[in-house]
Amino acid sequence: MLDLLIETDRSVHTLAGHFQMSRPAVSQHLRILLDAGLVTEQRRGRERHYHLIPDRLGEVRDWMAQYERFWDDRLQRLQNLLSKKDEE
Repeated sequence: MLDLLIETDRSVHTLAGHFQMSRPAVSQHLRILLDAGLVTEQRRGRERHYHLIPDRLGEVRDWMAQYERFWDDRLQRLQNLLSKKDEE
């Protein structure tokens, strides 16, 4: 969804056409993105159009970086353990 919104503003109807999910399901996803401050919503006639706020993605990247470090450490430990097992 974010990939589509980075190109241009889109309506729920337009976004739903790109996914195998109902419009209400797409609306739920957009509500989460809206609540997180990643998109804005603008009424145009009867439709709501959504716009990505790319600057907010930096905050998401920073938040995810802590988990990346966590998983890198865990995977390195697993690799070391498996290497030791292979040596035995």
